[in-house]
Amino acid sequence: MLRPVKGVFSGLEFPDLLVGLNDPDDAAVWRLDEARALVVTTDFFTPVVDDPYDYGAIAAANSLSDVYAMGGKPFLALNVLGLPESLAADVGGQILLGGAEKAKEAGVVVAGGHSIQDEEPKYGLIVLGFVHPEKAITKTGAKPGDRLFLTKPLGFGVTTSALKKEKADPADVQEVIGWMKQLNDKSADLAVSIGVRGCTDITGFSLLGHAAEMAEGSGVGLRLHFSQIPVVDCGYKYAQEWHFPGGAFNNRLYFGKQVSFNVDLDEYKQMLLFDPQTSGGLLLSVPPGGIEKFVSLAKKVDQPIWEIGEVVEGHGIVVLD
Repeated sequence: MLRPVKGVFSGLEFPDLLVGLNDPDDAAVWRLDEARALVVTTDFFTPVVDDPYDYGAIAAANSLSDVYAMGGKPFLALNVLGLPESLAADVGGQILLGGAEKAKEAGVVVAGGHSIQDEEPKYGLIVLGFVHPEKAITKTGAKPGDRLFLTKPLGFGVTTSALKKEKADPADVQEVIGWMKQLNDKSADLAVSIGVRGCTDITGFSLLGHAAEMAEGSGVGLRLHFSQIPVVDCGYKYAQEWHFPGGAFNNRLYFGKQVSFNVDLDEYKQMLLFDPQTSGGLLLSVPPGGIEKFVSLAKKVDQPIWEIGEVVEGHGIVVLD
């Protein structure tokens, strides 16, 4: 059960603020009544691909993901857009169209928004969603004995970085775009249906970074099995060519102290676990009693899942085999 959190000013408590600045989660949760809580989040970033429509769709999917990661259902969104004055007007239109059609796919109404002039394009959404206060999922809900499942592969950051350097094969880029445009709605529905309480979406802090937040917030340790962690087909190629974005090195610097590698891995393979993801999958901490049902339901709705580790007593992350 979520409990009220203290505000950042004067130690005040807000009884209906169930998730806020004191928590590692990427959305705030405000209780409306016994059956409903409001989930509020925002996210935006600069282009990760060349096509403006795809960029808009990816940014929208990424923004919606924070609501899904908490077991919520998004219903309303506002655009946040920054564009250079010199950019052709139809480029902005294609970005907004990509975002609007992805929101429509999610059953979300885009009810306007705000745009400004900026030196580099930026786009994302402010998103509102609903969740039952007793069924909200957070980064602090993992329990020893839970098994860890991932719903999208890694390697998005290293591939889009190769694209920016004009070193990426178009087919590889299209594979990654396909993954980034996928909503996390089905995996969130599965999580809620079996009573998952611990989850995070994998975005800019990488698999290890977001997993570290989950481990610390839940007061547990995580064991990850490298051989079971999925990577897009081209991920190892671009990793070996060392096309990592700067964020990967920042992630390793900041979160590396919480990670131990108990397996002999080349440095590029270690770095893939610190690779920033855009619109990545969900990392779900599935209770032992729900695993069989979770796997069965995932097959029925054609939701890819990979079991990559387990939650244990202790702290930190150990990467094995």
